[in-house]
Amino acid sequence: MTEINVEHIRYRLQRGSSDAFAEFRQTWRDNWAVRWIVYGTAALLVLFAIAWFLIGRDLPNAAALQDYETPLPTVVRGNDGEIVGSYARDRRVQLDFVDFPRPLINAFLAAEDETFWSHNGVDITGTANAVIDYARKAGTDERAVGGSTITQQVAKNVLLSDEYSITRKLREMLVARRIEQTLSKQEILTLYLNEIPLGRRSFGVQAAARAYFGKDVGDLDLHEMAFLAILPKAPERYGRERYEDMAITRRNYVLDKMAENEWASEAAVAAAKAEPLGLTSGATSIRNADAGYFIEEVRRQLLDRFGETADDGPNSVYAGGLWVRSSVDLELQDAARTALRRGMQRYHGNRGWSGPVATLDPDNGDLTSQLASANIGINYDDWRVAVFTGSGTIGFSDGETATLNGAPNSLRAGDVLAVRPSGNAWRVAVIPDASGGIVVEDPQTGRILAMQGGWDSRLESFNRATQAKRQPGSTVKPFVYATGLDQGLTPASQVDNSSFCAYQGARYGRKCIRGGRAGTYTLRYGLENSQNVMTANIANEAGMANVIKTYERVGIGSYDPYISFALGAGETTVEKMTNAFSTLANHGRYNDPTVIDYVQDRRGKVIWRADKRECAECNKPEYDGAAMPRPGPLGRQMMDARTAFQISHILEGVITRGTAKVLRGTGLPLFGKTGTTTGPKDVWFVGGTQQMMVGTYLGFDQPRNMGGYAQGGTIAAPIVKTFIEETRDRWRATPPVAPAGVRMVRIDRRTGGRVFDQWPGTDENAAIIWEAFKPDTEPPRSTRASEIAAQRQELLDLIRRARRAQAEGQRAVEREEPPEDFVEEQGGIY
Repeated sequence: MTEINVEHIRYRLQRGSSDAFAEFRQTWRDNWAVRWIVYGTAALLVLFAIAWFLIGRDLPNAAALQDYETPLPTVVRGNDGEIVGSYARDRRVQLDFVDFPRPLINAFLAAEDETFWSHNGVDITGTANAVIDYARKAGTDERAVGGSTITQQVAKNVLLSDEYSITRKLREMLVARRIEQTLSKQEILTLYLNEIPLGRRSFGVQAAARAYFGKDVGDLDLHEMAFLAILPKAPERYGRERYEDMAITRRNYVLDKMAENEWASEAAVAAAKAEPLGLTSGATSIRNADAGYFIEEVRRQLLDRFGETADDGPNSVYAGGLWVRSSVDLELQDAARTALRRGMQRYHGNRGWSGPVATLDPDNGDLTSQLASANIGINYDDWRVAVFTGSGTIGFSDGETATLNGAPNSLRAGDVLAVRPSGNAWRVAVIPDASGGIVVEDPQTGRILAMQGGWDSRLESFNRATQAKRQPGSTVKPFVYATGLDQGLTPASQVDNSSFCAYQGARYGRKCIRGGRAGTYTLRYGLENSQNVMTANIANEAGMANVIKTYERVGIGSYDPYISFALGAGETTVEKMTNAFSTLANHGRYNDPTVIDYVQDRRGKVIWRADKRECAECNKPEYDGAAMPRPGPLGRQMMDARTAFQISHILEGVITRGTAKVLRGTGLPLFGKTGTTTGPKDVWFVGGTQQMMVGTYLGFDQPRNMGGYAQGGTIAAPIVKTFIEETRDRWRATPPVAPAGVRMVRIDRRTGGRVFDQWPGTDENAAIIWEAFKPDTEPPRSTRASEIAAQRQELLDLIRRARRAQAEGQRAVEREEPPEDFVEEQGGIY
């Protein structure tokens, strides 16, 4: 083998390169063509570098499409799993590639990109045609043909903008090449068919199929598929009735292209071309239940927890595709809405029209168009929302006009009102001026089952069930009495009902309030009959600081320790009061009120749930023979269970012989409490059973006097009665269960004395009743002699108090004490 001479090779290379360089220099001097070729090549390289710097330096990464998630709306289900609403600004439904019918895919390929399966992102022929068309239309207002492939449209819709410029087109082509190297053809088509804007706020073919035809993509006919395929060119034009001929021409062109590419038979194409467009007026992709206040409360809580848009996180309300299981029970929701509306109508009576629900400005254009965009509606019987256009005519949101009979004199053009049919015309439908809220809750879990915050959420979004802060009146008294029981009183304790006096400082001096019936009465009597003086005395004896702590523990609110708050002067909401009474029904265990059971992301993973209890042994793969694993109890023990039961047992008397006798005869073990605020400005009732609690109030949004006859027992309690009648089969008549440590003792209801020789009767006003006591707090056995002595002592006490009151009155006159208006000055309640 010949040995390699390294030095010889180096010499030959140096000599050869020297000869080549010398030859090139000679050619450069003698041949001008060579020089121009070199200059041109260098210029092209510089231009390419500049173009890359300007166009390609900030191109988005096509690999991001592998993790891209289509913005999807949030869907809300009821407690039975049925869809009840959604939160979406656009119609979007995401499908997998296998879900798209092959004829639908072929229709879009025929309309947009026949060479999709063979090109690498850019169609040279289409691009050349686009360049020629752009040059031809330069200087005009016409928009040139895009010439984009489906891959380029994905790049534009997902990664780029819709800017009309050569720069954007070049960027689109570069990104399309990258997409083809990153994704498969099937993945590109899936992105395209899910993201393409197709008009009527629809993105993707499934949402468009529902918007234009009220169908799913799998149910579309060939002519309908071809119509959807023409929409990317001009979605807002082809979907309008006045462009129907243009749309049919374009649709038939797509059908012909399908036949030409053998993607459909000639017979099928001919039959499809003979069909009309068949567009519907539009169908929502989600059924919205008539639970607007409830669904809006769900939305508020989701926004607080997950954010609004994709910028707020991957699980945002309007882009995250969440699946929300709410606690709404549609049967109970319908009944609650009906009950509240009937209560509003009963109170309103024959007062007449209460004014427009909104006002539009005639100077801002067509009133019916303004009404359509105002998103105001109503769902009640055959009522509709209309706008008064003047001269006895009204207009509806669909553009129709009609005659209005009996128009009020105060009606002005632009006023929006509810109307109902009247022969061949319409007349004003009266929406009551006074409004209110109602909440239905499961006391064992805190789940809110129904909520109505006014007449109709389409008319006004303010939710009086959760947002209206009102004085609850006497509905807070059970928690004052519960504090008294915790401080040593019993249901049979005797409490003074003659007067209550308190020193209010140097400015006001000593103020007093008087009772309805002078004397001492049992604690039960005071709560059943809502006695203010007894309540104030109990609060004073138990300590207002302790009363306020009870309010806070059950979630009513936090107030200063003034006696007026024992009478219901502090503001709270229907939701909070209903939840507080649920705590009583649940033996003192407090549950946070919830409208959402759990939330799943777009893939079904639970990302939040209201019931946070752990059950480590619940998911065992096999049964091990041990006891059934169970999670711990719900809620937090915020009251003595025995106290809670004692109060709820006393509140049964409010139904049988107290201020809510209108609810007698239901056959249910109901307990509850009425409330009427000073004025009266608001009327309340909260009550139910251990399985279901209902709270409601009625009043004016700008508080004013409702009339002297307005009381919680005559206006609010009947609302709950209507609800019970509408849902009677959902209630259980089983007696309430007492917690451990409660002793049921026979007593005389009037004196509180223990009874051994008689049994409670069935009459509501029976003298002998069963009363609930904590151990060792029952009243002792009494004899006839002791009863006579007690009555004698009571008479003597009455005489002494009368003499003291006379003396105090005389002293008050002498020192010109201000009027005894303690209740009014403290915002007091009766």
